[in-house]
Amino acid sequence: MTEKKQVPLRLNEKLYNAIAEWAEDDFRSINGQIEYLLTECVRQRKKNGRYVSDTMDEPPKLDI
Repeated sequence: MTEKKQVPLRLNEKLYNAIAEWAEDDFRSINGQIEYLLTECVRQRKKNGRYVSDTMDEPPKLDI
């Protein structure tokens, strides 16, 4: 098993709450959900050389 690195992460409250709800729906911890989402994003980029969204570098506008 590979060693996992600890990374401090700051999220705004709306984004955190949205991820927390999503994690609960998927029966994952918040940390597990973030790791899953990042893994899927990297997998998608390796698949077609692009990020999931053309606006990936723009801050999200959350309407939650």
